[in-house]
Amino acid sequence: MQQSPGTRPKGLERQVSSDQIEQLHRRFKQLSGDQPTIRKENFNNVPDLELNPIRSKIVRAFFDNRNLRKGPSGLADEINFEDFLTIMSYFRPIDTSMDEEQVELSRKEKLRFLFHMYDSDSDGRITLEEYRNVVEELLSGNPHIEKESARSIADGAMMEAASVCMGQMEPDQVYEGITFEDFLKIWQGIDIETKMHVRFLNMETMALCH
Repeated sequence: MQQSPGTRPKGLERQVSSDQIEQLHRRFKQLSGDQPTIRKENFNNVPDLELNPIRSKIVRAFFDNRNLRKGPSGLADEINFEDFLTIMSYFRPIDTSMDEEQVELSRKEKLRFLFHMYDSDSDGRITLEEYRNVVEELLSGNPHIEKESARSIADGAMMEAASVCMGQMEPDQVYEGITFEDFLKIWQGIDIETKMHVRFLNMETMALCH
């Protein structure tokens, strides 16, 4: 049975209006083909995703149990409207009515969502290989950058992350990867609001998710 657009995940009541819920429900029905759930293949015909170099990671994030708040690892086969709202809540822009604590919590949740996109094996760390994979995908559309160059860029960024998070390292010290706490340090002072967009929703919901 199709879920009511009034269905909201826990904690979303004060985050979006009833009109925005209705708008998201219409987009959900478009994506699902008027079915009660969305599967990964429903994203195949979304024009704004076709040329995105990290398309697979974006789609995967919608089904990641960590983002759905259903467990520490694994992927869901399909998501219902309540799950869809849970994912969309990560993209809600900062509201002027929020106090300082709420703003910080919203920022941290956005960064956690982004962290999960990098941490593909759900072990709580972004390893060098995982980071290389993301950088290679991001640069895959640039014919002037070879794979080895992309790997060098990733390696340099990881060394910088180690420097930011651990300071001066001993010659024999190994940086095992970026933890979420490290990730927060790296993103300190960077406006996450301008980095997270959901352009492919492409309806009135842009006011909510852009």
